Amino acid sequence: MAKSGPSFTCTECGAVHKKWTGRCDGCGAWNSIVEEAPLTAGPASKTLGPARGRQIELTTLATKEVPPPRASSGLGELDRVLGGGLVPASAILVGGDPGIGKSTLLLQAAASFARQGLSCLYVSGEEASAQVRMRAQRLGLADAPVQLAAETSLRDILTTLDTVRPDLAIIDSIQTMWSDNVDSAPGSVAQVRAACHELVSFAKKRGTSVILVGHVTKEGQIAGPRVVEHMVDTVLYFEGERGHQFRILRAVKNRFGPADEIGVFEMTGAGLAEVANPSALFLSDRGQASPGSAVFAGIEGTRPVLTEIQALVSPSPLGTPRRTVVGLDSGRISTILAVLEARCGIPFAGLDVFLNVAGGMRSTEPAADLAVAAALLSAREDVALPPDMVIFGEISLSGALRPVGQSENRLKEAEKLGFSQAIAPERSKITGGGGMRVRKMPDLITFVGDMFAAG
Repeated sequence: MAKSGPSFTCTECGAVHKKWTGRCDGCGAWNSIVEEAPLTAGPASKTLGPARGRQIELTTLATKEVPPPRASSGLGELDRVLGGGLVPASAILVGGDPGIGKSTLLLQAAASFARQGLSCLYVSGEEASAQVRMRAQRLGLADAPVQLAAETSLRDILTTLDTVRPDLAIIDSIQTMWSDNVDSAPGSVAQVRAACHELVSFAKKRGTSVILVGHVTKEGQIAGPRVVEHMVDTVLYFEGERGHQFRILRAVKNRFGPADEIGVFEMTGAGLAEVANPSALFLSDRGQASPGSAVFAGIEGTRPVLTEIQALVSPSPLGTPRRTVVGLDSGRISTILAVLEARCGIPFAGLDVFLNVAGGMRSTEPAADLAVAAALLSAREDVALPPDMVIFGEISLSGALRPVGQSENRLKEAEKLGFSQAIAPERSKITGGGGMRVRKMPDLITFVGDMFAAG
């Protein structure tokens, strides 16, 4: 068997190269490629036949499994994102921008789990124990039975975990962990991969749930190799704008529950407070009807959430008009502008376009297309939409409106908040709109004509 040689890995993106180069072909970073020694081949890899290992036990898909037990944190929004509570021996990765409140959230979660009867250990690699205790006192958590440590040595942390055997261990953060058997600096691809592998393996063998905090890059992705996200059971992103008090905990991967579920929190002087009804909170500052405002009835995970989409269209003094988008996919906005111009004959050339989702919310659902188009047209023509109207629907490149899922749940949430009329695609599956008046539109041209006629 041919002997494997050393490999070269980029510390920025994790790309593997056959030889060292000054610039990574994957991400374009300079001087980021380091050499990694190959794995040592064991005796089993040198022989063929049964001596290579034991035969594994096989089962069928009909094998019935008992649902895993869950431990409630006492925080309804956190339990919702986790799929109903914390699963024993699970590995969870939490990422977010610096200063967004990750450490605050997890310290509150550790205190809440500890008060529910779980033994919790909080390991900080970025702050001293005194700093964590000061935060706990500020949040009113000093009396919570949480064990605390400040350490970065992976070997010492694993030894302590094996001795204490807590129900939950929080590692803040994985990029600060250092393994003495890996020849690279803390935070490098090799160190992050090794630390995550050891901690996840410990969680599966010892039954301890592990929550890892991960830094993010400027693109918003968790720093380090993507294999870390594959190792863990659940990946959560803590989102929000620093200028807003709202924070959204979003599940992008969950082996024990639905993905894309969200939990909404409000940042206060006493820490993060749960928001049981995010729709009412996102629309609380909405006053009288004004041009450029449209209410979108969306679905986040399993819950309907109503948000306000705001648009501003003004003449541009520049040769190339600006397109500023916050909380929405900029590529999707460019497509909607192109459809409005090509199919409806409404040009936006020479006009600056600004779009924003109120409250710091992010919406990636295609069902927001029609609400975005309504906000853009309302701002361009200076025509206010009715304040008691919600809008949802996907726009195709031909200008047709495509139906979206869970239309009735969207309408029920809107009716609960006092909305009395809605605009939806023609083929939407709506058996009964309750007390709401639903107008179904076949295409974007019909919608534009109807809105202008109403205005």
